[in-house]
Amino acid sequence: MSVETKKDLDGETASAQPAQPGSESEITALREQLESKEIEAKTNYDRFLRQAAEFENYKKRTSRDRDDAVRFAKESVIRDLLPILDNLERAVAHASGGGNGKPLVEGVEMVLRSLVDILAKHGVTQISAAGQPFDPAKHEAMAQVETDTHDPNSVVEELHKGYMLHERLLRPALVTVAKPAKTKDKKNPESQVENGSSDD
Repeated sequence: MSVETKKDLDGETASAQPAQPGSESEITALREQLESKEIEAKTNYDRFLRQAAEFENYKKRTSRDRDDAVRFAKESVIRDLLPILDNLERAVAHASGGGNGKPLVEGVEMVLRSLVDILAKHGVTQISAAGQPFDPAKHEAMAQVETDTHDPNSVVEELHKGYMLHERLLRPALVTVAKPAKTKDKKNPESQVENGSSDD
């Protein structure tokens, strides 16, 4: 075998052998990268656990605040109503002392005005019904009355007031509604027959 042939065979043998693993420095670098990623993953997982716990606490706090808001939503209204309760108690105490009923009536009227003012302060307004066209969105008809003094389908009488809370209906006004009176101008057909027979 010639020298050149031996060199060719040695080259083919070397190329057929698998590649040797990287150097020690490459292995160390890969190990360091792996450790770094493990630390990063652990940090991200810890951050996730903290955020999950914070979100759970937020849900509990929000639920508690919502429950408190529902429980104490009427607080401001009730606080405003307390002076009216005081005035009613004074009116009753004054009426118990005897005398005519005028001071009691005046006291009740004052309480009524105070109550209407407080309701208006909280967005409650009375619905105007008497004399107005019937509005099924705000009025509830309890009866119909035949009349010539009111326009048909207009409110003749207000049985109790309706109220709005801002733009929302709290309760409709109960009303009586006008309808046209029946005409009495219909002629009796029998009288026409009688009138015709009298000409004979």
